[in-house]
Amino acid sequence: MLKDIIQSNRSYRRFYEDVPISIDALKELVDLARLSATGGNKQPLKFYLSCAPGTNRKIFPLLVWAASLPEWPGPSEGERPSAYILILGDTEVSQSFGVDHGIAAQSILLGATEMSLGGCMLSNIKKEEVRKLLNIPSRYEILLAIALGKPKEKVVIDTLSPGEDTKYWRENDGTHHVPKRRLEDIIIS
Repeated sequence: MLKDIIQSNRSYRRFYEDVPISIDALKELVDLARLSATGGNKQPLKFYLSCAPGTNRKIFPLLVWAASLPEWPGPSEGERPSAYILILGDTEVSQSFGVDHGIAAQSILLGATEMSLGGCMLSNIKKEEVRKLLNIPSRYEILLAIALGKPKEKVVIDTLSPGEDTKYWRENDGTHHVPKRRLEDIIIS
């Protein structure tokens, strides 16, 4: 059921790094993005795929991992992603990408969940360093990075009461808590 996949699709930030993800699996995920809606059907997105450990090690320090956990530098060695998909906007197709990359990223992450994988969308990227590292031509705007792997952490959805903080947090055992507003608190009648 779709609701079960959506509830299981959390932002995972720690993975079993030694569990590989094949290039074919990444292509299957990008195919889901390809089939998703885009504004005016312009289809301006392109994708850079990495599942090579050496390239992944170079991409990792160019990403910021958890804004609500500023003291946490990101996953430690052995818990880092097995793969990345970078979502790029082709400026020769369009100068504006609207929400296309968000739609594509969600399709990719839902597909990853269905494959028993997990991931995290990262928008805080050292873009020019990534561009130089991966030799990405200037015509492509770097929009998002999606880190992927077999999840190594437990993520729990907590019900948020009105007025409570939406900031996610971690227990000492590493359990990651994500507060979500109640349905009745977000519908305006």
